[in-house]
Amino acid sequence: MKRREFVKGVSALSLGASVLPLMKAIPAQAAGQDTAVVVFGGTINSLDIHRSGTNRDSYQVAINCYDRLVTFGTKTLEDGSLSYDYSDVQPELAESWHLSDDGTVMTFELRKDATFWDGKPVTAHDVKWSFDRAVSLGGFPTVQMKAGRFTSPEQFEAVDDKTFRITLPFASKLSLPDLATPIPIVINATVARAHATDQDPWATEYLHRNPAGSGAFQISRWDPGQQLVYTRNEDWASGPQPGFSRVIVREIPAQSTRRALIERGNVSVSQNIPNKDARELASKPGVKVVSTPIENCIYSLCTNLNFEPFQDKRVRQAIAWAIPYQSIFEQAAYQQGVPMWGGSSSVDNIAWPQRSPYDYNLEKARELLGQTDYKDGFEVPLSFSLSQADWAEPAALLVQQGLGKIGIKATLEKIPGANWRTIALVEKKLPLHMENFGGWLNTPDYYFFWAYIKGNLFNSYNYDNPEMARLVEQTLDMPMDDPRYAPNVTRMIELAFDDIPRIPLWQPTLNVALNADVQGYEYWFHRQMDVRPLKPA
Repeated sequence: MKRREFVKGVSALSLGASVLPLMKAIPAQAAGQDTAVVVFGGTINSLDIHRSGTNRDSYQVAINCYDRLVTFGTKTLEDGSLSYDYSDVQPELAESWHLSDDGTVMTFELRKDATFWDGKPVTAHDVKWSFDRAVSLGGFPTVQMKAGRFTSPEQFEAVDDKTFRITLPFASKLSLPDLATPIPIVINATVARAHATDQDPWATEYLHRNPAGSGAFQISRWDPGQQLVYTRNEDWASGPQPGFSRVIVREIPAQSTRRALIERGNVSVSQNIPNKDARELASKPGVKVVSTPIENCIYSLCTNLNFEPFQDKRVRQAIAWAIPYQSIFEQAAYQQGVPMWGGSSSVDNIAWPQRSPYDYNLEKARELLGQTDYKDGFEVPLSFSLSQADWAEPAALLVQQGLGKIGIKATLEKIPGANWRTIALVEKKLPLHMENFGGWLNTPDYYFFWAYIKGNLFNSYNYDNPEMARLVEQTLDMPMDDPRYAPNVTRMIELAFDDIPRIPLWQPTLNVALNADVQGYEYWFHRQMDVRPLKPA
């Protein structure tokens, strides 16, 4: 694609000033056999996943520029698209590993040929320093490490240059897969230490702008708020060589611009497109849309138990029967995803997510509400994040209409995306709100741990049930083939549907549009673009 052709194309579409930075930043012949251009609507605010304040969009840097000890394999889904395989843990920086008989000691042998970008061999001492950093800096990375029962530097040992050992307090089914999440990256400790200070012993200021990894790509340019440029590491030892020597990731806030660029073939990939565009672009020539259900994720309506009417379970159940699920699925999801309503009245399997027993039934809703002190209705704010407005706003409008039919007056409250995490998840003070939590580790009990235990981040509605807490504590580390596992999870699901603090709407899809000249895209639970497997068709 020549620059003059690109300019002519976007001008014809009258895309306006929003594409000017793109036109300046993407050089002639940007998209071709050697270079891919990826556009998305978010912003990368740091190159260090461990740094406080690093946002989700920035996690892609950890994926593409750093290695982990292990990774997940790949599977082919029914529609022919590719996905990571949670059940298949594969080597990455570690060429092999061994678990002790009691499951509490994990020993990893590192690849002999793995080197950092500066040519220094990757050693177990680098792994030790990196893991110490991840459990010490605090915030989300430390919490995610804790999910695998990695909590203290004392657990990590460099036995020799190529042998790394972890000692666990007890065996857990989550420990090995947690090492394949974006968080436990391996950093060049020599480079990091050279830029550490007494005030910043973990070199967060340096690594914020200067990655020091051994991964498949290096970063040759980062213009915050505009673009990031990956350049292939020709000496990468932990996987097959990426298909593109360079990948340009462009931040384009306007979805209409991103859509126009992928439709005209000016870019290679448009990441995380709205459901409406996914449905419409699927029939466009030259564009391939991949829509993958996001594992362990549900878009939900949440009822905060700190709000007095919602302390009565019958009120929550009445709301669950008053929601026009099918209309929401059609108008907010554009029928992209998996319905999460209209299921059996009894739980007969432990698949998760699964349909709740609720459906749109105003008669049941009115009957339940009539049994409470709130039979004449009440007023409540209904909140959603503006960063999720493409689905949350139309869903909230339809919820508002449904609740109005049983006497509950919901007033819509739009909250800026930058404030959402603090208000909804940390302060937990929104009475009624739309939420979209998805668990990285794909087990039902892991979802319930985050979303149904009081005080945990994604329990944004202050739900507190001692039986649920006991079941989660018993089950979280338990092997899935333990005879107690299925009954415990079954009971968790029963409690979740009966207490219904979190009303499931649908399981969403991650939608990605690809130019027909690009292949190799693979869905991952973290929902970020792994550019390593992309290649020319």
